Amino acid sequence: MTGRLPVPVADVCIRVKLNVGACGPYAHIVADFEPPGPGGGLELLSLLPPRRLPAEYLPSLREGLLEGLGGVAAAVLVTDGSFHEVDSCELGYRIAGQQAGRAALIGAGLLPPEAAAGLGWATWPGMPRPRSKRRTSRPAL
Repeated sequence: MTGRLPVPVADVCIRVKLNVGACGPYAHIVADFEPPGPGGGLELLSLLPPRRLPAEYLPSLREGLLEGLGGVAAAVLVTDGSFHEVDSCELGYRIAGQQAGRAALIGAGLLPPEAAAGLGWATWPGMPRPRSKRRTSRPAL
């Protein structure tokens, strides 16, 4: 997929918490996605001080965003987030970027709403909710 993000998608929140028997990757970001400027490509800006999101995680976040957006150009403003001194790592922020990029594509209408089912750590305003499975018949008594 290529092109430009056609509309803004605000308040995409990703909270990666993967604990399988021990400490695992942790990452938390909240970002606003906008159509890119005239240069196109991915523009990434963080408003957070290093005590909230250390600069060492921004390259991994950028890599994940590039993967998640799949060639769609966007301006991304990180407005909130956090890290954990022990559990945060590059992998966590790469996953966060991937999920944030996919969420923005769904929110902008470039991916179908069903694609949201694969985003286990993402939320955003207007996020499609999975439909409950309804029984088509009553169980035998």
